[in-house]
Amino acid sequence: MNAVRGLDVGERRIGVAIGDPATGGVRPLLTLGRSTADREAAALRTLAAEHGVTELVIGLPLDGSGGIGAQAAVTQAWAADVGPLVGLPIAWRDERHSSQAAEGRMGAPPRGRSGGPPSPAARRAWRARIDREAAAVILQAEMDARTGARA
Repeated sequence: MNAVRGLDVGERRIGVAIGDPATGGVRPLLTLGRSTADREAAALRTLAAEHGVTELVIGLPLDGSGGIGAQAAVTQAWAADVGPLVGLPIAWRDERHSSQAAEGRMGAPPRGRSGGPPSPAARRAWRARIDREAAAVILQAEMDARTGARA
């Protein structure tokens, strides 16, 4: 299988999505907790082998004017550390508003059992789902752009 993986790299988590360039289909896959570059690369290599991934598409959090801000620089530094350890080509995709789009798809976080705010664990689980969904939004945008370029 020739698959592409989308990544939404955050401070605490990495959202992962998988896409099939032949069909254009994309789906959220999982969320990795941040750790060390070696551990993150090992997890990404394992997933790449399992799913036949040939490329990583990494969301680049550009600032409001489209420039490289602080978070984009952090993401680029992460890719410079982890990318060579994974050994796959990297493509970049503007990820502005991807988390908002993911939240729009998923809706508000669930309420707590008593109708109040969600528990810290439920909130973390919801954020992890948002990260996976944001990775899917990023990857879908890249695949759509490539399809449009071929048409």
